Amino acid sequence: MSVRLEVTEKTGVAVVTLDRPHRLNAIDLDTARRLAQVWRDLRFDDSVRAVVLTGAGVRAFSTGLDRDAVVPQPASPYMQDDPLLTIGPKANDLWKPVIAAVEGMACGGAFYLLGECEFIVAGADAVFFDPHTTYGMVSAYESVLMAGRMPYGEAARMMLMGTAERLSAQRAHAVGLVSELTAPGEALGAATACATVIAAHPTTGVQGTVRALWSASEASRAAGWSQAPHLIALGNLPGEEQAELFGGRSGARPRVR
Repeated sequence: MSVRLEVTEKTGVAVVTLDRPHRLNAIDLDTARRLAQVWRDLRFDDSVRAVVLTGAGVRAFSTGLDRDAVVPQPASPYMQDDPLLTIGPKANDLWKPVIAAVEGMACGGAFYLLGECEFIVAGADAVFFDPHTTYGMVSAYESVLMAGRMPYGEAARMMLMGTAERLSAQRAHAVGLVSELTAPGEALGAATACATVIAAHPTTGVQGTVRALWSASEASRAAGWSQAPHLIALGNLPGEEQAELFGGRSGARPRVR
C-alpha cells in the first residue's frame, strides 16, 4: 500500500504516511488516487479529530511527482491534467486539522501537500527546495502555495534557485515555513503531540477555525491558481515556438512537465 492510515481512537489522531521510501516517497498515480481517497474517507470518520501527515523513512518526506509516472494529457492547450491537484486535504474538502511531520527532503510536488497542512514540524536534517527552474520548467502551483506560507523574498529565492540551493530546516523555521524544529527523527512524535492536544478540543471550534484560517488566503490563492495553467502551457512550448513568441531571444530547449 502506497499510503498507510493508522488511527488511534483513544486520542482521536490519525497518522497518514506516504509509504514509498524506496522511491523517496515520490507520488505516482496510484498514490495520488489513494491520498485523495484517504482524505475523503477521513471526512466521515468522526473518531478522527486531527491528522498527522508524514513520509516513511528518514531520507525524504516526499520528492513530489514520481519521475516514472506517465500522465496522459489532452491534445488541447486549454486543458491540463495535473494529478497532484487532488492530493491535499483541502482539495478533498477535509476541514480537520492536518499537521505535517517532515524528515529529509521535501521538494517539488511535495508542496501540494505541505501547502494544505495547518503547520509543519520538521527534523533538523530536513531540507526544502523546488527543482522546476533548474530543468526549464515553470513552478506554478508550488510557487503559489509557498508564497502563501513564507515571506515573498524567501519563497522567490527557493523557487528560483532550483536545485542550486536547499532551504535548511533551521532557515525554514526562522522564516516561518516550519513552526517547530526537532532533533532528527523526532518530527513525527512532536507533530503527534500537537495533534493530540488539538484533538482534545471541541470539534466544531477546531474545524471552524481551520476553515477560517484557510479562507484568509483563499482569494490570493485562487488568483494564482487561475494563472497557473497558462504559465505552465507557455513554459512547455517547444524551443522554436518560444523563440518565435519571445522575438527570437528564448534559446530554450523543449520542456517536459
